[in-house]
Amino acid sequence: MTLVEVLVTEPIMGRFAEVLTREGSSPHHWTFAFGDDPALSAAASTAEVLVCSSAPAALLGSMPRLRLVHVTGAGFDKVAMDALPPGVQVANTFHHGRSIAEHVLMVTMMLRRHVLRSDREMRAGVWSNVIVDSGHPFGGVVAGSSLGVIGLGEIGATVARTASALGMRVRAVRRNPAAAPPPGVTLDWVGGEADLPELLATSDVVVVTVPLDESTRGLIDATALARMRPDALLINVSRGAVVDEQALHDALTRGTIAGAGLDVWWRNPRDADRPPPSTLDFSHFDNVVLTPHQSGHTEEVFAGRARDITDNVDALASGQPLRNVVR
Repeated sequence: MTLVEVLVTEPIMGRFAEVLTREGSSPHHWTFAFGDDPALSAAASTAEVLVCSSAPAALLGSMPRLRLVHVTGAGFDKVAMDALPPGVQVANTFHHGRSIAEHVLMVTMMLRRHVLRSDREMRAGVWSNVIVDSGHPFGGVVAGSSLGVIGLGEIGATVARTASALGMRVRAVRRNPAAAPPPGVTLDWVGGEADLPELLATSDVVVVTVPLDESTRGLIDATALARMRPDALLINVSRGAVVDEQALHDALTRGTIAGAGLDVWWRNPRDADRPPPSTLDFSHFDNVVLTPHQSGHTEEVFAGRARDITDNVDALASGQPLRNVVR
């Protein structure tokens, strides 16, 4: 195995430096440089591996020895692929399926049990439940209810397995409904993309897990939301733009759906002008759980990703095939 120069520019991975470097036993040279760190440009000139969440053309152009770009998650849309010379590989990593699936079920239970309302009332000194207030809504268990998954990739399949373990009946739509279900996934029903209206009309909980592309942008629009039952929930852990923002706000305002869990948004607050994550205000709804795109942010996820990255660096140094190569 030859020594490889590795440059890590994604700050979150700095918190997993011990995993990446195998607690200092890795034979490779690791440089951690984030943002405006002056060490970044010097390290870029010699680095053979770039570990990042984004790689602009200017940075790639300053890396003449580059052999591998390893993104720190599944998405590689922020890598300037056109700026990569031939022969430079790009790999990604996952591990977020279980974390996101648990988030989906947590949010579903919070909404079914009216946790947001109860928490707000308790903080205001109000003790209200079905025993003391005849108007207080009953909660509901998830066992026996139907969960409709839009997309059966890693996330959708893990959501399906987790929901089934809790006694939910799982339905799904996917691009190839004739394909065998993912391992361990039991489906009550499966349809193709054209069968989305049936899924929406027959699910107690609808979970959006499809990737964002031109075929899925605005997929959950006013027409789709109108097909959902008034006691149904919408959970989006995909991308904000898969759901029409105005249509969802209108449905929640009118009460035509029972609630929503939003972990992904329509705008990125980390952009230069730091806009709010949505044009419309969802913060006043007691039946909407709001989280800042963190459903996959567990320690187990990033530790697993760090192990994948360092395994691929070792493979590159040994001339072995890499895992999860996307280019």
